[in-house]
Amino acid sequence: QVQLVESGGGLVQAGNSLRLSCAASGRTFSNDVIAWFRQAPGKEREFVAGISFTGNAIYYAEAMKGRFTISRDNAKTTVYLQMDSLKPEDTAVYYCAAKIGGGVVTRRNVDYWGQGTQVTVSS
Repeated sequence: QVQLVESGGGLVQAGNSLRLSCAASGRTFSNDVIAWFRQAPGKEREFVAGISFTGNAIYYAEAMKGRFTISRDNAKTTVYLQMDSLKPEDTAVYYCAAKIGGGVVTRRNVDYWGQGTQVTVSS
């Protein structure tokens, strides 16, 4: 059974950094995409960044480019989201997601979701 477990969220002041982790298990994910989404109160869940486990393809939402960095470990079982220069508007629940078979991932075609981790950025 596929499991995605996020960790690393918390409360930080604006301008600081956080690194989120997503531990993936239950399949090899060799042809899949792992992505991060976020959802702020009263807003739709939005794409943040994604990484392909085989092709090293990495892509970001335009608003996150330059501040957020997605990466994976050598064993390809954990995906990270490094978030720098955090702003209060980054406050949201951050979700790890997996799309089986690769390709562009959207919130409507995700196959598996993690439970989410709260990130709160104070001003």
